[in-house]
Amino acid sequence: MITVHHLNESRSQRILWLLEELGAPYEIAFYKRDPETNLAPRELEAVHPLGKSPVITDDGRTIAESGAIVDYIVRRQGGGRLAPPPGADAHERYLEWLHYAEGSAMLPLMINLYTMRLGEAGSPLKPRIDSEIDNHLGYVDASLAGRDYLLGDFTAADVQMSFVGEVARAFGRVADKPHLDAWVSRLHARPAYQRALERGGTYNIGQ
Repeated sequence: MITVHHLNESRSQRILWLLEELGAPYEIAFYKRDPETNLAPRELEAVHPLGKSPVITDDGRTIAESGAIVDYIVRRQGGGRLAPPPGADAHERYLEWLHYAEGSAMLPLMINLYTMRLGEAGSPLKPRIDSEIDNHLGYVDASLAGRDYLLGDFTAADVQMSFVGEVARAFGRVADKPHLDAWVSRLHARPAYQRALERGGTYNIGQ
């Protein structure tokens, strides 16, 4: 059975959600952030050397990185659900969204988080960061125009990309991105999303 090594208020929440969407059995090992540093506890290093979450263990395997975890779960538990069939044009777009989430879209949002902590010292970087955030969020918003989900139908790509929308909301960056904002609300209304919250505990990002 899959064990999700779940850190509170983190991207591992979307792994719980994916498993709920698939109705796949899983267990949760809970970890709490340090209240002073907000960092993951050292205990996670016993699971994976990076000491990060999400990470899963399954059948003797340890898998880190959200995109790799999502791909693994869909291939082994999906039964053809939540991903277009391999070889279809839509499958290539699906893979692009899976990699885009952490490979490109999250980078300026995370840099923004770190420079905010620098106060005035980070202000010279702000115009460039803002430009990159607007570029990426504008791309996602335009991609959602006229459709409920990134590929039309709901897929695991929406799960993987959800954290981008949630962090954008938390930074107050969606007021002029109506399609993206509505998409996040649509994701949060899904029953499986709500079940994952019940199992995973508090998660206040982008609510």
